[in-house]
Amino acid sequence: MSARDLSLRYNSRSPETRSVALDGVSFDIAAGEVLAVVGETGSGKSTLARAVALESDRLDESSPRISGGQLSVLGTPIRGISSRERGRLGLYVGYVRQEAGDRLQPRLTVGENVAEPIYARDRRFNQNDAGEAVATVIDSVRLPLTTMNQYPHELSKGQRQRVAIARAMILEPRVLIADDPTAGIDVTARRTILDIILSLQKSQGFSALIVTADLAEARRVSTRVAIMHRGVIVALGPFDEVLNRPEHPYVKGLARSLQQRGASKE
Repeated sequence: MSARDLSLRYNSRSPETRSVALDGVSFDIAAGEVLAVVGETGSGKSTLARAVALESDRLDESSPRISGGQLSVLGTPIRGISSRERGRLGLYVGYVRQEAGDRLQPRLTVGENVAEPIYARDRRFNQNDAGEAVATVIDSVRLPLTTMNQYPHELSKGQRQRVAIARAMILEPRVLIADDPTAGIDVTARRTILDIILSLQKSQGFSALIVTADLAEARRVSTRVAIMHRGVIVALGPFDEVLNRPEHPYVKGLARSLQQRGASKE
């Protein structure tokens, strides 16, 4: 996937309330590559994730709109894409939203939640084959198969997040977007979530954009990082290069913070 001078705004009927979320962002993610995107709240990192996950240019005001530049996913330009083409392309893009585990359908079992994308693609899909696919992906996120018959409220937050990852992976996407996948999860479970995503990426070879506010998590999932600040990418490149030779004041602050954290552990 790639972006060239990409700008995004949020729709509003009033010009006064329209806000620029991204301003002139450019990056590339090669096939099979993982890019970590780091930034504080309001930096635009989640808006970028939504755009790459094909959530831009929808009719509702909560959807970001491409106002400049270009964004391509799997070689397809997203700006001006038709609903039909968006739906087709979406079959190859997995998306783990913020707090995705808490967005599961409460009246559906875990297995039914995970299987939903299969039947959205093909309502006549064989139920036995769907069940086998669900069992395989549930196992891949390190949950017992008995979890398939449970309901979301019966699981811990970390377990629900694993279910959300399984749901995003059920169609074996070529691209995975994970927006702060460890948010609100206890420290022990965070490492497990990241390890699961890394294991899936290594075994399946998909490209990934992983958003986080935590530099240590970013380093864990990728050797390449984009640092966002106020809607702009202020640093992009190999992790060590970006942090060892920081130029932007915000990046310098992050580098100092990471060094202090490392020193406190020694």
